[in-house]
Formats: sequence, C-alpha cells, structure tokens
Amino acid sequence: MTAQAYVPPFSRSDPSPIAQWFWTVDRGLLAAALALMAIGVTLSFAASPAAILAEDGITDPFHYALRMIVFVSLGLTAMVGASFMTPRGVRRIAVLALVGAIVVMALLPFIGHEAKGASRWINLGPFGLQPSEFAKPAVIVFSAWMFAEGQKGQGVPGVTVAFVAYAATVGLLLLQPDIGQTLLITTTFMAVFFMIGVPLRWMAVLGSLVTAGVFGLYFAFDHVRSRVATFVTPGVEDTYQIDRASEAIRAGGLVGRGVGEGVMKRNVPDLHTDFIYSVGAEEFGLMLSLLIIGLYAFIVVRGLSRALRLVDPFEQTAAAGLFMLIGLQACINVAVNLNVIPTKGMTLPFISYGGSSMLAMGLTMGLALALTRKRPGAFLPGGSGLLWPGAALLKRASA
Repeated sequence: MTAQAYVPPFSRSDPSPIAQWFWTVDRGLLAAALALMAIGVTLSFAASPAAILAEDGITDPFHYALRMIVFVSLGLTAMVGASFMTPRGVRRIAVLALVGAIVVMALLPFIGHEAKGASRWINLGPFGLQPSEFAKPAVIVFSAWMFAEGQKGQGVPGVTVAFVAYAATVGLLLLQPDIGQTLLITTTFMAVFFMIGVPLRWMAVLGSLVTAGVFGLYFAFDHVRSRVATFVTPGVEDTYQIDRASEAIRAGGLVGRGVGEGVMKRNVPDLHTDFIYSVGAEEFGLMLSLLIIGLYAFIVVRGLSRALRLVDPFEQTAAAGLFMLIGLQACINVAVNLNVIPTKGMTLPFISYGGSSMLAMGLTMGLALALTRKRPGAFLPGGSGLLWPGAALLKRASA
C-alpha cells in the first residue's frame, strides 16, 4: 500500500475547492472590492445619525449603519459565491437574473412602490428590491454571450437576440422612468458590442441613434429637462442638494474635519445613498476621496488587463463589460457629487447604502472574478499580449 504524500492545507497543491479558488481568483481585485465595502460601512456610521433626521419613526442613530452591515454581508456572500462559478455557470446565472429582472420590471406598474415620481422598487417587508440593479450585469453578460455566439457563424442570430434583450430592458427602464440606469446600460452595451469586433460604420450609425435617443429623452421627460436646466443655470433653478454636497466636499480640505465631525452632511438630502461621497470627503478629506477613486481605477485597469488577455471571446467581452459597468457607475456618482454632470439617482458601488445595489454589485464583481480566474487555457500563453476582437476591426478599417 503506497503512502500518500502530505499536502499542506491551503497550499497551491491543496485540492480542496476553497484552496483552489484562493489560488486562482485575482486576489488584488478581491482586496480592492473588500476595501470599498469596508469604506462603505465606515461612512454609513458617519452618515446614519444625520440621515435619520429626515425619517419619521426612526430613533436609533445607527439604524442605517446596522442595516448597511447586513447589506455588505449579503453582497460579500454574493461576490464570493459567484466567483466560484465556471463560465457556463456565469451564463446560466445571467440568463436567470435577466429573465427575473425583466419579469419583475414588467410588473412594477402594478405592484411597484412609487417614490419621487418613479416606480422602481417592490416592497419585501422591511426591505425593498430594485430589479434594474440586477438587470445591469445580466444584460451585459447575456449580450456578450450572444455576440460571441453570433460571431462563430453557426446560424445563431446572436446580435439580434442581444439587441432584443437590450431593447426590452431599456424599454422597461424608461417606463419607470429610470434615465440614469438606461444611459449606463446603453454605454456599457455599446462598449461590449464594439469589443466583439463590429465594423466602424455600424458603430457610427449606432452612435448617431444613441445621440438622437438622448435628445429624445430630454424632450420626452420633464424631470430630465429640469435636471439639465438646474445644471446649466444654477442661479435660476433650485440647486440646494448639489450646493450642500459641494460645500461638504470643500469643507473637508486635505484630511477632513475628523470622524463624526461633519457638519454639512446634516443638510445634504440622500446623503447616505447618492451623496455618500460628499460625507466621506467632509470627514476624511481629499485623502479618502483619492483613495476611493484609486480603488475604482485599480479595479477597472487591472480587470480590463486580465479580461483582454482571455482567449475566449465571450469570457473576454463579458468580463470587460462587467468591470466597465462598475467603473462607469462610480464615475457617474463621483461626477454628480463634484457637480460635473447633472444629478442622477445612482449609487456609488460598494459604498452607498442600499440592499439591491450592494447585492447586485457583489454579484457583478463576483461574475467578473469568476470569468478572470486562472484556468488551463483561459489566458494567452505567457500572459502577455492582448487578444482583442476589436483589433481585427481596426485592421479591416485600415485595409
């Protein structure tokens, strides 16, 4: 009887699923996401006492902070759980999430909870579910899959199916209405479509259609015109919300007022959700602001670097799309806080208070980590060079 060689636990040769996951997942990306979640919990404790002042019936000053811990736990579970998946599992969960999100969004006019003129949530007891948050990663992964299948030339109408899924998702978002999520999904969807290697003339036509659609949204929705007018003519329109956020950011200076010493946050509406960035800037200063931006930049740059070295077109474009989705949403939120673009009701990934947002962002990051895990034959030999389908497009265009 041959004695088996001793394998140290949690070593590279340990065959257990957890050990294999640890040594194949991108630990840098995982650490960056965990750091953002930790910042989110910290800032929720800073924002919660001021946030409850605007709520009736809430007496616990750390009401939102304690709920934030629960949300982060759920998001972390979703992220780690999804990161164990194979590419096939990623496709399956994307289809299920997309179908579920579309069905729930279609029912929102009948069972949804209306707030601030929009019906985007369904009430589940003490919590609310926003299905559009889960539609974002789902439609990106599903579209990347369909684009890749259509590229194989085996008779699968992948491009048509992807555009139908996109149109259905965007159409239901506009019924709510949710213009911010519509523009975010559209931008990421177009980026994935470009990366799969379509002719430049297609992108020019689609870009023109998107531009026309943006102007159409401006004339179709009163609140869009109002927010644009507020941004363009701040002296005429009511800019109380963004003015208070800007004051909070300026008051923070380099190192901030100190933990719990923020003053302006008491006057910032939605400070624990859309404007949590201004709370952090006031209490922890420019140093924390740069750290937050640096963590998002690290996730996007490192994530795209790994995604673009993947061999499989689906895995490559899906992973790249998910990382861009996280980065674009972070850019939009920070830009709103800095008064660079008109206000939009969009959370700061992993940091803003919100169960649906945290759970969906955890799922998004988990799917991206799953696609970029080290697997035999998944990456280009030697890990150098970029296999980018769009490169073939540029070659054809210059021929």
